[in-house]
Amino acid sequence: MYELLIGLRYTRAKRRNSFISFISLVSILGIALGVAALIIVLSVMNGFQSEVRDRILAMAAHVQISGPENHLANWQATANQVKGTAHVIATAPYVIGQGLMTSGGQVKGALVRGIDPAQEPGVSPTLGNVFGGKLTNLVPGGFGIVLGWQLAADLGIHPGDKVTLITPDGQVTPAGLIPRFRQFTVVGLFRADYYPYDAGVALIHINDAQKLFRMGDDISGVRLRLDDPLLARDVAMGLSSQMPNNLVSDWSMENPTYFRAVEIEKRMMFLILTLIVAVAAFNLVSTLVMVVTDKQADIAILRTLGASPGSIMKIFMVQGAVSGFVGTATGVIGGVLVALNIGTILPFFERLFNTRFLSSEVYLITELPSRVEWNDVTSIALISLLLALLATIYPSWRASRVNPAQALRYE
Repeated sequence: MYELLIGLRYTRAKRRNSFISFISLVSILGIALGVAALIIVLSVMNGFQSEVRDRILAMAAHVQISGPENHLANWQATANQVKGTAHVIATAPYVIGQGLMTSGGQVKGALVRGIDPAQEPGVSPTLGNVFGGKLTNLVPGGFGIVLGWQLAADLGIHPGDKVTLITPDGQVTPAGLIPRFRQFTVVGLFRADYYPYDAGVALIHINDAQKLFRMGDDISGVRLRLDDPLLARDVAMGLSSQMPNNLVSDWSMENPTYFRAVEIEKRMMFLILTLIVAVAAFNLVSTLVMVVTDKQADIAILRTLGASPGSIMKIFMVQGAVSGFVGTATGVIGGVLVALNIGTILPFFERLFNTRFLSSEVYLITELPSRVEWNDVTSIALISLLLALLATIYPSWRASRVNPAQALRYE
């Protein structure tokens, strides 16, 4: 195919017009930067979504069965029933409620969860690494409490200190509504590396929670852990049909707005950054139009030697496609390298500018994660090459329409 050979030669040849060379280089760099930016942004968003999901699942149940009005009676039968369900590897009962934690004049709201210390680590792996004490220090009637480390820091307390828990359901007396409160001893701290848990969750023994929230022998529900969290929706639907009187939910329902927002944001960022690649790719149009104008004499000579309009069109399409391929390959290599090393690059800029880009209170995590999805990389590369190829059609068609007689008239 002589069209390929001539097209490659035009690409390698030193052009007489340096301005055309400059525009061509800008087009290639534009494609490379657009492709690299798209890969980096999508990798960071994939990493962020995966990291937050893993941290949520470190303490959240994959599937949760709760009773009507937060009361589940005869819960042992429910737990035994779900243990035989496919993909369920652990169960644990729980009691849930809201409370105010006070100590030394500091007040913080918290989600109070009553747990069974023997069964809970099977559902919440994070609780297997309690520090400053042990989870087994939670004993019935001992009124011990395990706090998230950030919650303990906000209250200014340490393991062994006392903290007062005030519940919202008070006692009605002739003097009015008097809040119910109980003093607990901090017997340990946990770290989930997920700010809402670290700063807003407190754990007590399930028997103490039943007394505190006046549950009697009832509990709030049963938490389940599966061998694959992505099957939670199917398992929850199956259990829901078996237990129509109970509320069965999966982990994706705990933060539905967040996961939906991340997915929408990822799609929109893909479309926006693809437009950047498209703008850079269509810069090839102006480059090739100038090349066609510069090469009119060459085109005329090729036509007089017998080259067909289709062959001329192929020559300049090859030239544009090579520029698109070089820009895409450069962008893919650069984008993947940056995405794989983002954990090293970000701290460097933080030290350089003496600032903190990620606040745990705002972004839930303190380190920028990145996960390269090769399907995304492949899609980005194919879209970039397709846009570059489309950009070559008009200039190539214009080259094929050059009249040899007019082109050679002043040569």
